[in-house]
Amino acid sequence: MPSDDEDYQFDEDSGEWMPASELAAKRAAADTVEVRDAVGNVLADGDQVTLIKDLEVKGAGRTLKQGTVIKSIRLTGDAQEIDCRFDGIKGLVLRAEFVRKR
Repeated sequence: MPSDDEDYQFDEDSGEWMPASELAAKRAAADTVEVRDAVGNVLADGDQVTLIKDLEVKGAGRTLKQGTVIKSIRLTGDAQEIDCRFDGIKGLVLRAEFVRKR
């Protein structure tokens, strides 16, 4: 229960006054992007993923084969893109629709 001396702020979305700490937590939760893989699993930083189809990597002259394991992904803030590291390929960004969480 909030203390009586806590500051209250007006929440534009709900039209209610609420404690400043509660409003800040609500806004932070609204800013997070949920990234899902091809089958609907929620992805997080550090997860391992497997490719579900062959992908040609532009600029690298390579094709990543189906079943390739990508370790330690990073979320980019975009609901469809994940940042990855793979041997010999710098700056690899994959679409979430082409991977499955391990």
